[in-house]
Amino acid sequence: MKSSTAKDRDAFFSVRGFVRENATYEPVSDVNIQVNGGAYTASNNAGEFRIKVKQGDELTISHEDFETIYYTIKDDDRITVDVMPRTGSSDVNLFKAKQNNTFNNLIDSATTYKKISAEKSMQFIAEGIKKSNSVKENAEAFEVLGDVNMYWKQYDLAVSNYRISLNSYQSNEVKLKLGEAYMKNNNYQESVAIYSKLNTRELSNYQKVELYEGLGDVYFKMNDYKNAITAYKEGLGLAQKHLIMPKVTDLNSKIAETFDASGKTNKAKEFYGNSLSLASKENKKRAVEEKIKVADFNNSKEDYADEIKLREEAILDIKDIETDAIVGNESDFTIQKQNYKIGNALYLQKNYVEAIPYLEKSIAEADKREDLVVEKDAKRKLSEVYDVTGNYEKAYETYKAYTESVEELYIKKNQEITQATRLAKRISENQNRIVSLEKDRELSEGKYQLNIEQNKNQKIIIYSLIGGLLLLLLTAYLMYKYIKQQKLANNLLALKSLRSQMNPHFIFNALNSVNSFIATNDERTANRYLSDFSKLMRAVLENSEQDFIPLQKEIELLELYTKLEHFRFQDKFDYNITIAESVDVDSYQIPPMLLQPYIENAVWHGLRYKKEKGFLDISITKTAKDEISITIADNGIGREKSQALKTENQQKQNSKGMGNIKKRVSILNEMYKDKVDVFIDDYQVEGDTGTKVVVTLRRD
Repeated sequence: MKSSTAKDRDAFFSVRGFVRENATYEPVSDVNIQVNGGAYTASNNAGEFRIKVKQGDELTISHEDFETIYYTIKDDDRITVDVMPRTGSSDVNLFKAKQNNTFNNLIDSATTYKKISAEKSMQFIAEGIKKSNSVKENAEAFEVLGDVNMYWKQYDLAVSNYRISLNSYQSNEVKLKLGEAYMKNNNYQESVAIYSKLNTRELSNYQKVELYEGLGDVYFKMNDYKNAITAYKEGLGLAQKHLIMPKVTDLNSKIAETFDASGKTNKAKEFYGNSLSLASKENKKRAVEEKIKVADFNNSKEDYADEIKLREEAILDIKDIETDAIVGNESDFTIQKQNYKIGNALYLQKNYVEAIPYLEKSIAEADKREDLVVEKDAKRKLSEVYDVTGNYEKAYETYKAYTESVEELYIKKNQEITQATRLAKRISENQNRIVSLEKDRELSEGKYQLNIEQNKNQKIIIYSLIGGLLLLLLTAYLMYKYIKQQKLANNLLALKSLRSQMNPHFIFNALNSVNSFIATNDERTANRYLSDFSKLMRAVLENSEQDFIPLQKEIELLELYTKLEHFRFQDKFDYNITIAESVDVDSYQIPPMLLQPYIENAVWHGLRYKKEKGFLDISITKTAKDEISITIADNGIGREKSQALKTENQQKQNSKGMGNIKKRVSILNEMYKDKVDVFIDDYQVEGDTGTKVVVTLRRD
């Protein structure tokens, strides 16, 4: 049975309706349905509509073919609108009826019992599925089942049921519900994806506001306050434009909460001021809700005077609300909670004498209402007040009473957990039973369809041919993807092989340097060299599995490597590494260990054999908008003289090292569309010609 309490009057719910022509019962589409609060929708091709309302709202039902109808909402029963064409007189019949359609009766009963008994509601849904005659009715049944799960906080089941509903029939209303269910089940990315895919052109004004509010809620949960503010403000603009005043209040409040969470206190105060003013114009329940929320905000900012004032106003309003409805202990709208929080605020102000009566009132009210949580907290706080004021006897007595409340609360909580577990188990069992019914129904429908198809041999042949063609196309596509993936795998394997060949070569040369220091009994220098070498090896090994690394990392590796080589050959060369100011090294990527072999060649095969002291210059310059050049130039003996000095084995090793680099560059360019280019030439014309290597990097 439907209660007419203040709580029900203030709550929003969906009303379903159907517009039909009086004489023929034909559906009437594109009928305008608007709520005095601003929500709007239109009937679809089947004459059906759905709109968010609350008790007492007035519906305006209008169309060019009949006179405008006005209807006041009393409850959430279905509405059937029978209309007649204009004949010069207003002959329009509007009535509400429990239709003869048994399915609708069962689903309406499930909705009525949603907040009373989850099991009873689910029984009606199960019976409704048995009576379902269309995919649309089936979708509606699972939508209501999702609503039941949402109310009883079984969010994972709600997600499953909304998805089943959408598989049967696409509905923007259900998509919005699915987005909320994902959010409450902590599936934030899935929630954002659902909201983002909704086509705003297909949504009513109210649904658009719900969309942006839902997005803001998800971003808030993700601590992405910037995007949350953006989404909330988008929804607020729409709500203000279309005069959806309850949402204007809600969104001002949520924007304030988000600004507070992001540390922007002044902005939060501004929007809380808006929400407090707007809520006072709605109804007492909404006004109390916002007063308590702003009071909590004031408490967090240590503005205790304003907090106390708001809570005292809230207590007076709560007393009025409780004349119409029973307020549960889990609600913030309880006198005991507000008295406790006033007492706590006075305690924080060190106004202990005034805090005592509020805490005592809180304890008395909590005891009367069997609110053990507030009673426990108030007794603990009162004990602290007595202790601070030196009344140790009362402090002890109150603390003893507090410990007794804790024990009593512990027992009660265990009982509640047990009950909640049993309820969740029963809901899950009912859910499985309903899903089984759905599968049986689908199986029956499948068998029926199969019997029909068996009599259509010609269609089967055509469908088989089409299926064969599609299968052939699919096979060709899969083969193409397989070949492409195989080629990619081969390239990755080749890159890994080439990198593995380069690392031992690099390590061998470095260890030779260590060996030379040890051979000359220069242990201290060997230790310093090994320390830097270990840092270099760590960086090399960390980067060895990557195709590309940030240019900044490669530069750090080169600086360390060049330092080590100069450490050994200080009498052979000096070096300089310069990076042009116009180069943004953070925005470029480079294959790891690409530059090191060129520096190694410059030192070992060019500068090492030079008679006088040589110079190694490494420079990075910008050559185009998305292109930079890395130049490694030395004034060593040059490639020709170096080649002449090498043994046959050294020539093979050098050729193999340079060949590896060419292969790596070739494979990487094939995979990443010509990102790297390498050019090698003589550095100068006269004397020791030296060598210049220019590596060009392109940014995506």
